[in-house]
Amino acid sequence: MANDQLIKGGEFLLTEAQANRTFIPEEFDEEQRMIVQTCEDFLETEIYPNLDRIDKQEEGLMPGLVAKAGELGLLGISVPEEYNGFNQSFITNMRANEAMGAANSFSVAFMCHTGIGTLPILYYGNEEQKQKYVPQLASGELKAAYCLTEPGAGSDANSGTTRAVLSEDGKHYILNGQKMWITNGGFADVQTVFAKIDNDRVLSAFIVERAWNGVVINPEEKKMGIKGSSTTQIFYNDVKVPVENLLGKRGEGFRIALNILHIGRIKLGATVIGAAKSAINHSVKYANERKQFSQPISNFGAIQYKLAEQVIQTYVTESTVYRASKDVNDTIEAYKAEGMGYGEANIKGTAQFAIECALLKVLGSEALDYVVDEAVQVFGGMGYSAEGPVDKAYRDSRINRIFEGTNEINRLLIVDTVLKRSMKGEINLFEEAKKVVEALNDTVSHEFVIQNYFEEKRGYIKNFKDAVLMVLGVSSEHFKRKFDQEQEIWMNISDMIIQLYGCESTMLRVEKLEKMKEDSNEDGDGIESLNLNKLILNVNVYDAADRIYKAGADAINSFTTGKQQQLLLNALAKFTRVAPVNVKEARKSIALKLIDDNCYKF
Repeated sequence: MANDQLIKGGEFLLTEAQANRTFIPEEFDEEQRMIVQTCEDFLETEIYPNLDRIDKQEEGLMPGLVAKAGELGLLGISVPEEYNGFNQSFITNMRANEAMGAANSFSVAFMCHTGIGTLPILYYGNEEQKQKYVPQLASGELKAAYCLTEPGAGSDANSGTTRAVLSEDGKHYILNGQKMWITNGGFADVQTVFAKIDNDRVLSAFIVERAWNGVVINPEEKKMGIKGSSTTQIFYNDVKVPVENLLGKRGEGFRIALNILHIGRIKLGATVIGAAKSAINHSVKYANERKQFSQPISNFGAIQYKLAEQVIQTYVTESTVYRASKDVNDTIEAYKAEGMGYGEANIKGTAQFAIECALLKVLGSEALDYVVDEAVQVFGGMGYSAEGPVDKAYRDSRINRIFEGTNEINRLLIVDTVLKRSMKGEINLFEEAKKVVEALNDTVSHEFVIQNYFEEKRGYIKNFKDAVLMVLGVSSEHFKRKFDQEQEIWMNISDMIIQLYGCESTMLRVEKLEKMKEDSNEDGDGIESLNLNKLILNVNVYDAADRIYKAGADAINSFTTGKQQQLLLNALAKFTRVAPVNVKEARKSIALKLIDDNCYKF
């Protein structure tokens, strides 16, 4: 695809997306499904029978399982063939990540190793470094970790105090410092460590081997969840790091850290889908088996509501993840076609979608938290028992709102990136926001003629976009240079953007699905399935309208009064007005499909 045809990150705020350019999960091909089947078979044979042993951190078990995954090629799905990988596309890798997301603590070790553990070397390493480490990381002979966080440097990563000083003979950097919350820290052979050289203000990155003198691994941390995941502090006491193990350029560490986190965020969005589907399957099976008042509890409307909402939030997350994954994939491939190297193409391609990566991380982690919370509720007392399957799911889910930058940081990042790209002229946001504000007194603007089902939904989503533009434009103009101090308002705007993107992505998926079914002349079962997907979309748009209104009103009420306040609130109400939906019957239909299938098949 030519560069001028590529979708740009954040562009969804201003343009109408087309279903025929959107990738949906129903389009995965046979090769991709085979890779997913390999992942699922591995979980069935190696992970699920050993969940309790994994959580007890049985000596050698987790690194052994990582090595077994490597033997099957699961650690090298996206690694180029010259480094012992399978060179699969970004989309394929995301689908594999989804499958592995159902693996509780193992998924954390897997995602760390294949993501933030391997990718810094694969993307930023020179050829010698890549040849030395990446083939063995792809095979599982070596295990990887990523060492950024320090006791005094969490979200503010660049404030870290770990230091590297060049030795007198110029052959080594002498590394001193402390890292904490290091995933895979107890067994990782290779670590990407971030430190400042001499008195530099910014970080550099180093490849450090566990076996070197002065690398001290603390005992395992005791955690609320993901108990089987190795998490340790690591101390570096006069560690001699060869100068050839500087990763990237001096002072490039902070950029490496940020770009790797973009990838980690979108990958987390895929991982939580697998965990959510697993929790839904547990929920519906228990609801069908558990009897109260002489009937399965799945017969009761209160339970059906929970099951349906679990499905809706998972379906919306899935729709957004694969839409964004296709856009990232296309951009990466376009950069490669121009002659850009593998690492640089992946870095730039993902960074282009920093806004989408951040919102997917927030949307997905909070959807999973809802799903597992309601799974516990469906199980009742058994859900609170450590003997049941959802206790683990509930505790393991909570970390996702902290991983890869907290959800608060990611919400702020969404607005910050939108504003910066607007000021650079990369997206024409301020001009479009000005048009929306100037048209507020136009009584007929934002009314549209409903010609068919999808025209109606597109009209609603266009209005949602105008709601975002209005609140963002007016608040930015009001606060001017002090706008970056208004975190509460930024959080409101981020919530509006997240809901908007989820709605639009779900609509695009359902619209494309309808076209696919029309082209294939599917029978009654196919049409019934499509109608259920439309019910998911109906409820999602209906609920999102309220959420967007609430977030927008909270922002408006924070800095306006009198006539301006009323004008903006009236406009916001108009932008978020949607047709009534019988959500009770819609959710009941969705729930009955889940109950009949006894597992997630949407």
